[in-house]
Amino acid sequence: MSSLYNYQNIIYRVFLLCFCTALTVYIFPNNNRFKYDYQQGEPWDYETLYAPFSFPIEKSEAALLKERQRVSDEAPYYFKIDSTIEKKVRTNWANKYLIPSKEDLPEQDFKSIEAEWNNILYEIYKVGYLELPLELNQSQPILIELNNELKAAIYDDLYKPEDLGRLINDRVQRLKEVGINRSELLAEFLEVIQPNITYDKQLTELAIQEELNKILTTRGVVSQGARIIAQGEIVEGEQLQILQTLNNTYKSQTWTESQYNWKLGGYIVLVGMAYTMLILFLRRYRTSVFENFRKLFFIFFNIQVVVVLTATVVTIDVQYIYVVPVCILPLILKAFFDARLGLFTHVIAIFILSFIVPNSDEYLFLQMMAGIVTVLSNNEIYKRANLFLTVAQIIGIYFLSYFAFYAINQGGVIGLDWSRLGYFVLCGLAMLFVWPLIYIYEKIFGLVSDVSLLELSDTNSKLLKALSNKAPGTFHHSLNVANIAETVANEIGANAMLVRVGALYHDVGKMSNPTYFTENQGSGINPHNDLDPEDSARIIIDHTLKGIEIARKYNLPDRIIDFIRTHHGDSLVYYFYTKAKEHHPEVAKDNFRYPGPKPFSQETAILMIADSVEAATKSIKNPTSVKIDNLVNKIIEGQVESGQFLNANITFKQIETIKAVIKKKLASIYHLRIEYPE
Repeated sequence: MSSLYNYQNIIYRVFLLCFCTALTVYIFPNNNRFKYDYQQGEPWDYETLYAPFSFPIEKSEAALLKERQRVSDEAPYYFKIDSTIEKKVRTNWANKYLIPSKEDLPEQDFKSIEAEWNNILYEIYKVGYLELPLELNQSQPILIELNNELKAAIYDDLYKPEDLGRLINDRVQRLKEVGINRSELLAEFLEVIQPNITYDKQLTELAIQEELNKILTTRGVVSQGARIIAQGEIVEGEQLQILQTLNNTYKSQTWTESQYNWKLGGYIVLVGMAYTMLILFLRRYRTSVFENFRKLFFIFFNIQVVVVLTATVVTIDVQYIYVVPVCILPLILKAFFDARLGLFTHVIAIFILSFIVPNSDEYLFLQMMAGIVTVLSNNEIYKRANLFLTVAQIIGIYFLSYFAFYAINQGGVIGLDWSRLGYFVLCGLAMLFVWPLIYIYEKIFGLVSDVSLLELSDTNSKLLKALSNKAPGTFHHSLNVANIAETVANEIGANAMLVRVGALYHDVGKMSNPTYFTENQGSGINPHNDLDPEDSARIIIDHTLKGIEIARKYNLPDRIIDFIRTHHGDSLVYYFYTKAKEHHPEVAKDNFRYPGPKPFSQETAILMIADSVEAATKSIKNPTSVKIDNLVNKIIEGQVESGQFLNANITFKQIETIKAVIKKKLASIYHLRIEYPE
C-alpha cells in the first residue's frame, strides 16, 4: 500500500495522459475524407494531383437524372387481358339484338349487321380495349399478358373510348350506305362493348425499378498514377466530376475490423506521443507545473477544449475552421504561466489538430505564425489596449498568410475569397472572450493571472487597508520593497506584477504583533527587552506562519502565499541568536531559524533580496553610497553562501544585475548627494 502511495503521482499523470489521448482520438471526426478543399469554377490551389489508386468515375447527378428519365420513358408498361370478355360480349349481343332481330330483318340486312358486328369485335379485341386511358406517349412500348405469355405492342394499338366511338360510328355509316338505316345500332353497340384489358401498375413499377437498378452510376476508370488536375487549372467539367468521385470514395471508404484497429492504433500512438512530449517538457523545464497536478490538468483541459471545438466545427461545416479561436490557448497559458509554455503547448495542439483539418500544411503555418505572434505580444493582457493590439496582430498575420498562400497557388489575387477574411475577423473577436474565461478559470482551478494580480495590487484592498492601520511601518516597508522588487524584476525579465503583489503582502503576518517589529515601534519602547532571546526569535519567526494563516483567511492565491512562506527562506534570526549565545554558548541554531522553504523561483528570490536589503539599510546611520554598496554586497553574498537561492532559477549574472539595480534604487530613495564645501 505504501508502495502504491509513493507512485501515486506517477499513476495520476499516466492516467491523465491515457485519458486525454483516448478522448482526443474518440472525438476525432471521420477522417476518411478528401484532404483538399475546392470549389467549382475556382482554380486548383494545390500541387498537381495524381490518382492515388484506380477508381471508376461517378456520373454526375444531372447525367444520372437524365438517364433515369430515359429509362422510365422507354420502359414498357404492363397490361392484363381478360380472355372471357370477348365471349361474353358476343353472347350478350346475340341475346339482346341478333336473336330478337333475326325474324324482323330481311336476311340480307341481318347478315350485313352480323358481319359488321364481327368486324367491330375483331378490331377492338385484336389487341384490347382500355376503358381508362393513361397519359402516355402513343409510341410507348407496352407488354400485354395473356395466358402467362407476354405480347409486345405500343400504347397506340390499344382501343380507347374515343377510338371505340369512332370505329362504331364508321361501321354504322357503312350500313346506311347499303340501305340499312337503324339509328339504334350505335347505342346498342356502345352499350354491349366491355373493356377486356387493364393496366397492371404494380408490375409496371416493379419492372421500371428493376431497369433503374441496372443503370450504372459510374463511367470509365481513372488508373492509378494518372494526372487528375494540375495546379492552377479551373475545377470544372470532367475534372470536377473526377474530384467529386475521389472525394466520395474517401468518404464512403469502409474498413475491415483489422484495418480499423490498425488505424485507431496509429492515431493513439501519434496523439499519445504528442501529449508525452508535453509532459516531458513540463518535467524538464517547468518542474513546479509538472509536480502540481491541478496545473497539469488545467493545461490538458484547455487542449481538450480546443480539440473538441475544432472537431465539432469540422464535423458541422469545415469552411468555418478558421473561426475557431485556437490562439486563445497560448494566450491563456501565457496569462497563468509563461510565454514559453504557452507556445510549446500551442505547437502540440496544432500538431494534433492537423490530423483532422483539410489543407493541413496551410493550417499549420497560419496557426503556428498566429501562435508565435500571440506569445511575442505584450504580456500585460490585463490592459485592454494590449489585448486589442494582440488580437489585431493575430488577424493581420492571418490576412497576410492567407494572402501569400493564395498568391503562391494562383499566381495572382484575382478571385480571392473575401469571406475567408471575414472568418479571421470573427476568430479575433472570439479571442476577446479570454477575459471572462480567465476569470472563470481562476475560480475553478484556483490559479492567478495578471488580471487578478492587478486587482490585488490595489492598496485600498481590505487586507492592505488592515495592514496600513495595524502596522503602518510594515505597510510602508512593504511599499518600498515592492518598488525595489518590481524594478529588479523588470531588469532581469521576471514577472514584475507578480513580485510586486508578493512584496505588498509578504509581511501581513506582522499584524498579529506589530509592536514587536522595529518599523512599528514609534514610541521608542522595544517589548523584546522584557523577553528571552528565544521567545523574541519565536515571535519574529512566527510572522511567516501567521501571514500564511491570514492570507488563507482572505483567500489570497497560492502564488502570493509562496512569497510569504519563502521571503526569509531557512535563514537565521541572527540578532537574537547572537544575544542568546552570550548567555548560553551551546544554544541550538535551529531554534532561531525560519522554517522555510527556500525561494524556488526568480520572483521569490528577488523578494528575499529586496526585503533583506531594504530593512537593513534603515539601520545605517548617515547612509552614503559606499555604506549602501557594502551593505548590499554583504547581505546578498551572505544569502548566496547560505544556499538560499539553490532552488531558484537565478544565475550569478542576474544576481550581479540585481545588486546594481538595488544600489541605484536605494541611492535614489535616500537622496544621496555629494557633500559641497562650506
